[in-house]
Amino acid sequence: MQRITARNARFQVWQALLTNRTKRQRAGEFLVQGVRPISVAVDNGWPVRTVITDASRPLSRWARDLLQRLPSVERVAMAGELLAELGEKDEAAPELIAVLELPADDLDRIEVRPDFLGVVFDRPTGPGNIGSIIRSADAFGAHGVIVTGHAADVYDPKAVRATTGSLFAVPAVRVPSHHEVLDWVRRHAVPIVVVGTDEHGSVDVFDFDFTQPTLLLIGNETAGLSAAWKEAADQLVRIPITGSASSLNAANAATAVLYEISRQRSR
Repeated sequence: MQRITARNARFQVWQALLTNRTKRQRAGEFLVQGVRPISVAVDNGWPVRTVITDASRPLSRWARDLLQRLPSVERVAMAGELLAELGEKDEAAPELIAVLELPADDLDRIEVRPDFLGVVFDRPTGPGNIGSIIRSADAFGAHGVIVTGHAADVYDPKAVRATTGSLFAVPAVRVPSHHEVLDWVRRHAVPIVVVGTDEHGSVDVFDFDFTQPTLLLIGNETAGLSAAWKEAADQLVRIPITGSASSLNAANAATAVLYEISRQRSR
C-alpha cells in the first residue's frame, strides 16, 4: 500500500481533477466521496481505480467491508490534512475517497424500452443543477440523462455530490448537440415523443399524455431551450405557476414534470 504524506505529483494530479474538466477527461477519472455515492457506485459495477484512506485513523466497518469487495483495487493511505483537501472539507477529512474511471459518453448506455423515459438538459451552467436533475430522474424512474451543448460537467464534484449517488444508478451522457440525440432517437424502433418544457408551451403539463415513450427536454437555467431544441420538439408543455415567480429553477421544473410523468404512469 502506497503512503502519501506530502503534496507530491500524484496528489497534485488528484487535486487538479476537482477543478479542471480537461484534466479529468485526459486522466479518464474523477473523485467520489461519501458513503452512499461510493457504495452505489460499487453496487452498480463502476470501475474503481484507487481507494484513498486516512492514514491517521482506523477504518470503519463500512470502509473495511468496501475494501474487501475491492481486493484488486490500488489502496493509498494519505495524511489526513491532504485527504481533507481532496474532500474539499475545511475540518475533518472524509474517511475514504474513491477514484473512479470515467465512462464513455455513449448514448447506447441508455436503454430504450417500451416505457422509455429520458431527460435532456440543454446547456446547463450549474453543476449542482445537473446533479439535482440526475437525482430526480433516478427518483422518478427515468432511464437516462443527456447533457447537450456547451455545459457544466456531469463529473464536476458539485454535480457528483448533488446526485447523492444517483449518478451511478442512472446513465448520464454528454453530447455536443441536439443532432446526436435526434439521430439516436430515430435509430430505435420505439416511437419516442420529444417534449420540451417552456413557459410559453401550448399545453399544460398535466394535460399531456406522458404514458408514451418520452424524451423530456429541460432548458438552460437562464435562456431556456435553444431554438434548435424547440424546433425539434414534438410538443412544448408548460408548468402552470402562480404568485410573483415568473419561472421555476431548471432543476425544480424538471422535478415537477418528472413527478407528473410518474403520477400518470402509475395510474
